[in-house]
Amino acid sequence: MAATADHHRLGQAGLPIPHSNKGKPLTGVASQSYHVASAWEQTAVLSATQEQSIELLTAECSQRPVPKHLTQDDGPAPPAASSREGALEAAQKNIEDVVLHSTNQFYKWHSELEAAFASETEEKYKQYAAELQGRLDSCAEILGKVDAVLHYFAELRAQHHEVSNKSRALTDSCERLVVEKERLLQFAGALRSKLQYFDELERVSAQFHSASLAVDSDSFLPLLERLDECITYVSNNPQYADASSYASKFRQLQQRAMATMRTKVAQVLQHASEQVMAALREGRASTSGLSNGNSMPMAATPRAATQRANGRGGLRIAEGVQQALLYVRFRTAAESGLKGLLAGIQARTERPEYARLLSDCQILYCDTRLQLVIGVTHDAILHMSSQTVPVLAREGWGYLMQVCQYEHQLFDHFFPGADPEGVSLAPLMDPLATILYDALRPQFIHIHALDELCEVVDILTHEVVEEQMGRRGEAVHPLRPVLHRTLADVQERLTFRAQAFIKDEVTNFQARGADLDYPGKLQHRQDQLPTHQNGDAPSASVPQQNTDSQMESDLEAYTVWYPPLRSSLLCLSKLYGCVDPKIFNGLAQDAVHAATASVQAASRQIAKQSSVMDAQLFTIKQLLILREQIAPFEADFAVTEYDLDFSHMRDHLRRIMAGKASLFTFSSNNAMVQLVSRGGPRILQNQVDSKKELEKQVKASCEAFIMAVTKLTVEPMLSFITKVTAVKVAMLSSSKRLREQAFASPERLAEMVQKVQTAMQISLPKAVSKMKLYLNNPSTHSILFKPIKSNIAEAHAQIAALLEAEYTQQEVQSIQLTPPSALEKLLSL
Repeated sequence: MAATADHHRLGQAGLPIPHSNKGKPLTGVASQSYHVASAWEQTAVLSATQEQSIELLTAECSQRPVPKHLTQDDGPAPPAASSREGALEAAQKNIEDVVLHSTNQFYKWHSELEAAFASETEEKYKQYAAELQGRLDSCAEILGKVDAVLHYFAELRAQHHEVSNKSRALTDSCERLVVEKERLLQFAGALRSKLQYFDELERVSAQFHSASLAVDSDSFLPLLERLDECITYVSNNPQYADASSYASKFRQLQQRAMATMRTKVAQVLQHASEQVMAALREGRASTSGLSNGNSMPMAATPRAATQRANGRGGLRIAEGVQQALLYVRFRTAAESGLKGLLAGIQARTERPEYARLLSDCQILYCDTRLQLVIGVTHDAILHMSSQTVPVLAREGWGYLMQVCQYEHQLFDHFFPGADPEGVSLAPLMDPLATILYDALRPQFIHIHALDELCEVVDILTHEVVEEQMGRRGEAVHPLRPVLHRTLADVQERLTFRAQAFIKDEVTNFQARGADLDYPGKLQHRQDQLPTHQNGDAPSASVPQQNTDSQMESDLEAYTVWYPPLRSSLLCLSKLYGCVDPKIFNGLAQDAVHAATASVQAASRQIAKQSSVMDAQLFTIKQLLILREQIAPFEADFAVTEYDLDFSHMRDHLRRIMAGKASLFTFSSNNAMVQLVSRGGPRILQNQVDSKKELEKQVKASCEAFIMAVTKLTVEPMLSFITKVTAVKVAMLSSSKRLREQAFASPERLAEMVQKVQTAMQISLPKAVSKMKLYLNNPSTHSILFKPIKSNIAEAHAQIAALLEAEYTQQEVQSIQLTPPSALEKLLSL
């Protein structure tokens, strides 16, 4: 294939295809050598000069003698090779030793060389083919034997498959039998386990009816647990035959067991209570013997109040001994019989019947404890009742909290973790707390003083609820209901007394002459100030005297407050923090409204007795004090009032009376139907804000005082300006000048200015002095006097503008209006 490709490429290149001596085309190495020579001759063309040189060299070389080593000898010819290898070697040797003289000799030599190599190569392949043929024969023989072995293996596999199928069938049958056996065993076990709950009825019933079984025995609680398991199983599987009958029988046994446990608990508690009562009687007897043997009577000793008897008329046991008897002795007597039994009941409280049993046991416990401690508690509170209400409230609730804490510890010992919030102790602590409540209520109901009621509220709120209950925690939680009820009753009484106080001391206050002595009361206080505050510098050696003087001065300041105002603020200061914020808002609104109305009424009387300015300053002073004093209260002084409006009902009744609506019409137009459906009373809602009303009153009083002082000072100027305005409107079509009017003549203007200057020099300082007498705060003076000053300056400015526009320079100078600089200096406070 390679030679053919080479010939094809030579033909395409226009080169001659080489042939051997036999006329066959050259192949292999000879062909490639020929191709190289031909390509060389085609690509390396010689010039004519070069060809001539080659011809000369050829001619010269042809004349040279043949070398000796190439000369052929005339000896005998070599013997022929006996074998093909020898001939090939000789041919190769001849070929290798040949001398080439021309291109044709080269081609001939090359063809022989190629033929020798081809003959050598074919010989190798023939030998290899012969060897392969032998190997193929061996493989064929081996394959025959392998086919025989495979045939035997196929027969063996068929036999093995047959045996395997039979073995697998046998194995499957065995496995099915094993599974069936296991299933039957499981079914028998399940059936046995289900039936054992029903079989337990006879055994459990026999044990419960046995006389040897006791509640405190070790086998009772396990037997009870087994009974519970049977009840649970039978109840969860009502589809079984006679399940309801067995469940009823099991529950009867359970109820009998629980009744037995309840009876046992009651017996143990009663036995422990009897032991404690006997110990208490022994303690009283020993205390009585010691008291009789003592030379000094018990009632005369300092500790007689704490050593009185538990029973009425007896002697009290020492507090430590009493505590040991009531708690330690009771716990010791009841622990052995109750501890394990109550723990077993409490462990089963997830079942409702045991939860009820535990609750019954707790009630029995509380009843037993109540019988023990109620007499001691009653006597202790009865002894405290001789003290004042605040002391009784403080000591009584302190004593009850101590008792409650001890009871909670004892209860938690028998019922651990059963009542973290203390609700179960309510049957015990409610009657004990009610004893104190019954002792407190009649006493604070008869209290009329707000101070004492506020003190009781403060004790209950801060000392009892916040301090003691906060410190003792959940142990005293059972006392909260009665304590809050007591606090609510005291606050209700306080609210009632506060309303009565506001009504009596503020709304219905009857002012006397001394109460309305203004400004005399203020002048008297101002005259007394130097007596309390000397002009000398205070000495460091008497700081207490200066403090006392300052306190006396502060107390003197309260004397100038109007009594209803003072009573209102005093009442609010006492009530703040002692009642509910909503209740305080309503009381504050009533107090502020009543105080404002009382001040207004007093102002009208002062206006009749003294002057209008005194009344105005009195109102400003008292209302400013009221506004300043109620500012710290965090309260809403607004309340919503609801009224019933019957006006439309009156219209319906008028129509009925006039005969416009009939009572005997059987339709929707019947008068009674119309009256019921449309004539019902309407609810009117009205919000009253006494603080806003107070602000309005203060503003109105200040504006009235400002206007009064302004008129007192520049009233002639204001009248003149009003007349000028009216005249200018009337003289729009007239050419007459203002200065030609009679009231506007320069002489009249000078007289008016003189009056104003006199008022500014005499009346205005008096008004300012009176304002300072009533109002002590300089900032208040500035706030009130600033608009007065502005009004006076504005009146002078308008007069000055009229003078400049309507009068001559000589007339202006003759009028002598106060210039702005002098006016500013004159109006400075």
